[in-house]
Amino acid sequence: MRRAQIPRLFLALAALLLAAMGGVAQAQSIAKGKVPRLGYLAAVSATADAPRLEAFKQGLRDLGYVEGQNIHIEYRHESQDLGRLGAHAAELLAMDIDLLVAVTSNAAVAAKKATSTVPIVFMGVTDPISAGVAESLARPGGNATGITNVAAVLTGKRLELLREVVPKLVHVAVLWDPKAPGSIPQWEASQEPARKLGLQLHSMTASSPDDYDMAFRDAIKAKSTAVWITLNPVANSNQKLIAELAIENRLPSICARADYAENGCLMAYGPGYNTEGKDGARYVDRILKGARPSDLPIEQPTKFELIINLKTAKRLGFTIPRTVLNRADRVIQ
Repeated sequence: MRRAQIPRLFLALAALLLAAMGGVAQAQSIAKGKVPRLGYLAAVSATADAPRLEAFKQGLRDLGYVEGQNIHIEYRHESQDLGRLGAHAAELLAMDIDLLVAVTSNAAVAAKKATSTVPIVFMGVTDPISAGVAESLARPGGNATGITNVAAVLTGKRLELLREVVPKLVHVAVLWDPKAPGSIPQWEASQEPARKLGLQLHSMTASSPDDYDMAFRDAIKAKSTAVWITLNPVANSNQKLIAELAIENRLPSICARADYAENGCLMAYGPGYNTEGKDGARYVDRILKGARPSDLPIEQPTKFELIINLKTAKRLGFTIPRTVLNRADRVIQ
């Protein structure tokens, strides 16, 4: 072995040893009674995040963590100015937190930029690889891991459902945010399924609630007769506004999560909040007990639910085919 290689080998071995000792020290600190402190950074309003957050807290309770007793959580929700996410992450890190939970792709990106040492558990991330928060699903590397919502993977299924319920559907508007790292892959992933289904997509961009009214007007001018709404922080925090605009413009809508249907979207197809929140809690527990984020594979949901809002269908003067209704996991009457 060349002499020049020996210091490099020594440094590599030392780094591995320190990392392993860090995991042991963390597990020992919890065992000795140190109350862990979490930071919770969400790029969505507290109201829109409430179902997932409650599922997350319930997941922690199921694992023996009681907030205010044997675990502390500091919260930061941001839906008005996503540019402040970095500052929020810095505030949380200054509180000497043991772990940072990041909700949505925007929050995960901000968290990753803010620290390379504090463990990060993310939820609601569309594509952690393209967002730059992980190296791969199987081996995330670095300090971040968690759960992806596979929102981009399911775009084809959502377009199929629209085609099934809207007779002679050709023109579909896609509401997406070019400034949201989780929304971009959903728009991109819509292209190939649309071609196979013979659908023409209209790019309906909006990065602020103020953009929505004009975006819907442009969609109508483009002869759109249905709309698919991608998951993104701005849309997540303005679900009722979007649903009302879709109804006013006579556009049947499909969304990616049950809460959208509960707030007026005609249909929703995707994983549920309850599973995602509890899975996030499970990751937190494993890391607090000494596991390293780099060694925990990123999980993808395997159970999806179809929700249909018949109240919205009635307002649209629209009839959902019985074949689709029979497949629904839940129907909002």
